[in-house]
Amino acid sequence: MIREPAELDVDEADRVEFPPGILAEAGISPGTKLLVFSDGDGRIVLRRAEDAINDLLREGAL
Repeated sequence: MIREPAELDVDEADRVEFPPGILAEAGISPGTKLLVFSDGDGRIVLRRAEDAINDLLREGAL
């Protein structure tokens, strides 16, 4: 759960910057590989690549 919600903007180069506090709260440190995908219902999912791969191998789905 995000304790401090933040509004993000997509810039002209299609980039998004996340506030460091949100990444730190999620345990995401510099150099962490992330996987991002659309959940198909309007939500964007951001996951640690290692966690997503483990779920895919174990459950057959992200």
